[in-house]
Amino acid sequence: RMEEGLDTGPMLLKEAAPIGPDTTVQALHDVLAGIGARLVLRALDEDPPAIAQPEDGVTYAPKLTKDDGRLDWSLDAAALERRVRALNPWPGTFFTQGGEQIRVLAARVEAGAGAPGTLLDDAALVATGAGALRLLRLQRPGRAAMDADAFLRGFAMPRGGVLG
Repeated sequence: RMEEGLDTGPMLLKEAAPIGPDTTVQALHDVLAGIGARLVLRALDEDPPAIAQPEDGVTYAPKLTKDDGRLDWSLDAAALERRVRALNPWPGTFFTQGGEQIRVLAARVEAGAGAPGTLLDDAALVATGAGALRLLRLQRPGRAAMDADAFLRGFAMPRGGVLG
């Protein structure tokens, strides 16, 4: 039941998966893999009728690159937090500080205002285009990932500094 085009063939079965406020792409992948395996077995067993995909429901996205993970502090905090979850684990999100690319593995939207990229406190609260983003889990190149408080004990990011 395959067709020549990309993602144009009919559907046999479908099932929804919830996406919560803390869901990462890796967690969603794992849920969808389980659903997919279950539905493949069911389709082979039941041979359900084919259902045409809606014409307007197909969206093509460009291939992700490493540079897609660069955090643009001029965006609003909610968009940045979603980007951190969506690009974890690959390509990952990052900013530059002190000549290093620092990966951001988890973040949370918080209240705050200032020039985009400015550190608003000594605990990794960063001003964005709208609101602020609390960096919760960070990783330096070649090092282990750490919660922000442990990370900040070995890597200075003082209030008033600006992240790249």
